[in-house]
Amino acid sequence: MNTPHVVVVMGVAGTGKTTIGPLLAARLGVPYAEGDDFHPQANIAKMSAGTPLTDEDRRPWLGAIGAWAHGRAGLGGVVSCSALKRSYRDRLRAAAPGVVFVHLAGDRALIEDRMSHRQGHFMPTALLDSQFATLQPLEADEAGVVVDVSGSPEEITQRAAFALEDLPEPAQ
Repeated sequence: MNTPHVVVVMGVAGTGKTTIGPLLAARLGVPYAEGDDFHPQANIAKMSAGTPLTDEDRRPWLGAIGAWAHGRAGLGGVVSCSALKRSYRDRLRAAAPGVVFVHLAGDRALIEDRMSHRQGHFMPTALLDSQFATLQPLEADEAGVVVDVSGSPEEITQRAAFALEDLPEPAQ
């Protein structure tokens, strides 16, 4: 890649966005931003209580991530963001037209198992069903790749990096 992509590492909770994002950023030589850090405190409180976020709850969060991605255009960067709905991804693309998506996808049982073993995260496994129900996979006209989350973080990162190499140069 000559011009670095701004990559959104997306997927349901527990797919490894927070693990793979920094590894992918390091591999690509660009900064990483943790999507959860863009959430207002009210959103974190809702999720911690087991209440799924509404589209209205997500609006300021997506706006902040889109602004970060816009600021990285032409420079590259990796940010984690569930980006479960097409409309959320459209909003991110409106802010940063060259953004590409790495959809971390995997078997529900594997993801639930991983979620049950992680420490100190506000997203309970009880919200996993709502995440899968909300998920709208990438469509053919969306710049991005789907990466299987089975295997080690290093294997997943390698698959993502190789898949990104086949994408066209980002729009400026």
